[in-house]
Amino acid sequence: MALAPGTKVGPYEIGGSLGVGGMGEVYRARDTKLKREVAVKVLPEIFATDGARKLRFEREAELLASLNHPNIAHLYGLEDAGAVHALVMELVDGATLAERIAQGPMALEEAVVLAKQIADGLEYAHERGIIHRDLKPANIKVTPDGQAKILDFGLAKALAGDGAEGDIATSPTISVAATTAGVLLGTAGYMSPEQAKGKSVDRRADIWAFGCVLYEMLTGKPAFDGETITDKLAAVVRGEPELSQLPEKTPQRIRELVQRCLIKDPKQRLQAIGEARIALDQWLSHPEEENPATVGAAALSKKWIWILGAVASTTTLLAITFGWMYRNRAPTGGRVVRSYTKAMPNSSFVVFGGTGAGFALSPDGRQLAYVATISEGKVLLWVRPVDSMKARSLEGTDGAGFPFWSPDGRFIGFFAAGKLKKIEASGGPPLTICDAPEGRGGTWNHEGVLLFTPGLRFPIFRVSAAGGKPVAVTALDQAKHEQSHRWPFFLPDGRHFLYLAGEPFTPKENPTNTVMVGSIDSKETKPLFSSYANAIYASGRLLFLRQNTLMAQPFDVQRLELIGDPVPIADPVLEDEGRVLGLFSASDNGALTYIEGVGTADRQLNWFDRKGTKLGELMGPDAYTDVQISPDGKKVFFAIGLSESDIWTYDLARGIKTRLTFGASTSVANNAVVVSPDGRRMAYTSIRNGIFSIFQRTTDGSGKEDLVVDGSSSTTYPNDWSPDGKLLAYEVSNSGVWEIWMAPLSDSRKPYPFLRSQFSQLGPRFSPDGKFVTYFSTESGRPEVYVVPFPGPGGKWQVSAGGGTWPRWGRDGKEIFYRSPDNRIMSAEMKHGNNSFEIGTARALFETRTYQRGGAVFDVSPDSQRFPVIYSLMQGNVSIALVENWDSELRNK
Repeated sequence: MALAPGTKVGPYEIGGSLGVGGMGEVYRARDTKLKREVAVKVLPEIFATDGARKLRFEREAELLASLNHPNIAHLYGLEDAGAVHALVMELVDGATLAERIAQGPMALEEAVVLAKQIADGLEYAHERGIIHRDLKPANIKVTPDGQAKILDFGLAKALAGDGAEGDIATSPTISVAATTAGVLLGTAGYMSPEQAKGKSVDRRADIWAFGCVLYEMLTGKPAFDGETITDKLAAVVRGEPELSQLPEKTPQRIRELVQRCLIKDPKQRLQAIGEARIALDQWLSHPEEENPATVGAAALSKKWIWILGAVASTTTLLAITFGWMYRNRAPTGGRVVRSYTKAMPNSSFVVFGGTGAGFALSPDGRQLAYVATISEGKVLLWVRPVDSMKARSLEGTDGAGFPFWSPDGRFIGFFAAGKLKKIEASGGPPLTICDAPEGRGGTWNHEGVLLFTPGLRFPIFRVSAAGGKPVAVTALDQAKHEQSHRWPFFLPDGRHFLYLAGEPFTPKENPTNTVMVGSIDSKETKPLFSSYANAIYASGRLLFLRQNTLMAQPFDVQRLELIGDPVPIADPVLEDEGRVLGLFSASDNGALTYIEGVGTADRQLNWFDRKGTKLGELMGPDAYTDVQISPDGKKVFFAIGLSESDIWTYDLARGIKTRLTFGASTSVANNAVVVSPDGRRMAYTSIRNGIFSIFQRTTDGSGKEDLVVDGSSSTTYPNDWSPDGKLLAYEVSNSGVWEIWMAPLSDSRKPYPFLRSQFSQLGPRFSPDGKFVTYFSTESGRPEVYVVPFPGPGGKWQVSAGGGTWPRWGRDGKEIFYRSPDNRIMSAEMKHGNNSFEIGTARALFETRTYQRGGAVFDVSPDSQRFPVIYSLMQGNVSIALVENWDSELRNK
């Protein structure tokens, strides 16, 4: 649609036409509000009739508008004015790079300076998950002062919508500009081979186009040419650039850069545009440093050129052959090598944790990211080269959990403080991407798209690595009792991904969870097999656990099907049963890491006095959780197990252990037990078909159980009974944020919220007189213990200093005990009246090694002199197994 000068498009007054391009007609315009000159690009008329395309474009344009870089023309916004749909952009004066090249080849330094600026702009966008997809000289302007400005960034995908990838027929420069032959031919000549074949593309397509642009700047000719679109596409797919056309004085490092950008196999092509920027910058800084071989070659007599050419061709072929063999060699000569990685001194790996845990190999297998705690109890993300004895911690990653890598190995994604974050592996400030209250896994593709699960009862979401509003890409199937989709893992195409569907507590012997394949391009999913825990892809195979044996099975990534039979590759491998996660990681170069163990009897229930003296052990090692002493101090209640657990009691005088519930035999998990003030009843969470409901029954196990809180719409755990036995305080997860609620037990009143905010609040405990409640909250950025009046309103007092969780009152109400981040049992003295409160300085009683999973890991005897503690037998003694070349034996079969 042509616009006459003086036409108004919103507040923009159209001036003269600046030209017609593949993305629409462009006009100079005047912003009458901000009094500035802008460029208005009128979009094709298809937007007036295709609402879905328009919505997709608007979503993409929001992301493009976030780009703010001196070498990228800024997108100011969108404007709808009746039938006119337009982009408002920065007006860039000057000629296009295509117009400049039409005058002839550019001087070496001029070309390198502009190329470096173009690479800088591309790098900035790629880091934010945005790909140009249509980079060419016509989409680059050169300002009068010599500054490169990339135009139409990302508009190829935005205009084409979902068809932008996988179908050459819907390429925007073809479908939108079907009458502009020059644009068609020019665009086809800059497509990467994978794009020309109609395959999915990532930022390596931009790297190819960058190589084409650099070649053309230096030679004045397109790298791939032809009379028709078909000829150009054929040259891209089958032909090779004539590097001999590069000027004779082209430095060797620039030649090599062009060659690396124009390798047809995207896996062998330059992987990050930042590497091109560095190479160009190095030459600009030291142009006199030239490859001696290049200088010497120029001085050779013509008599020897044909001889050396033949030798060079043979040598090049051999170099390529041996280079390929080297890159694809089996590590250590084909031998499988096994070793162990220890944590740094005064630190220990966090295997299980209430706030975070985990480890992940980088895509190239050269670095290991892991979570470890230091002696002060601080939990941080660490990075360790696998060939080094040293690791470094990354500051600002407090409470990190479940790390995962960007495909280029530059960034690490992780969860902390209720957020999904990223940080450079080399260090630097962490950047928040979006909210994720209780993250359950993430994965990252070449286009900067992240998939993640934000909490316990969520599907998989996608978000840009640059941040933004997450959008669900899967949907929980209630008919199949799916309570969670978690542990996403991108397959090689960056479009499909693996994930685990089901519910956290499923029987290990007969799992009901399913490993699925999903797609970021559609809602279609495909089940692969039943599994207790997650699966990943590496070296052409899916890796997953059967019981505690790590299996590998060939997988066809084109048909998305398992082929062949699974074979064991490691045993035993530990599982995080509470999160249905196998503790293993692998890379495509044949490296594998995992933690050995079976995870059943890794805890001990110990007695300690106030000085930390170990008074004894209550029973042998087992999977203990949620410990509480009875009000009379004669029994200890606890749960055993995770995916299939039950409530038990231990008679201290007689030394007899008694089972009170029998859910494990029917695939039910019973845990989080709390006992009434008179000791006659107990409340606990029972997880049935993924529903976390609270029940109560007698403490001798007789009689029927009564439903207290229906957990069909949330996750609930009981914490304490009020002193009069009329209320049950419990915590409930609301969209991943924990709240404290009260459930009346003596009348028909419904449960009601007591403490709720945008921060998690957990572990409520009544004071002995019932006038106060202590709990811990993340409102300060880390868990701290607080006290508030009950039933309120009133003030709020902070008890802990430096962090604290799971508080307990002394029976006389004069002390609050809690666990510090560095695993010490702390005590703070209390003085209080009706609505007044005075807190003494918190002091450490003793150090211990409590089990790191969330929940009641300790309790206090009625006389406040003894402490039953769930003691971890694993923490501090964990090593991560490293296997190099694990797949060589499978390849040789």
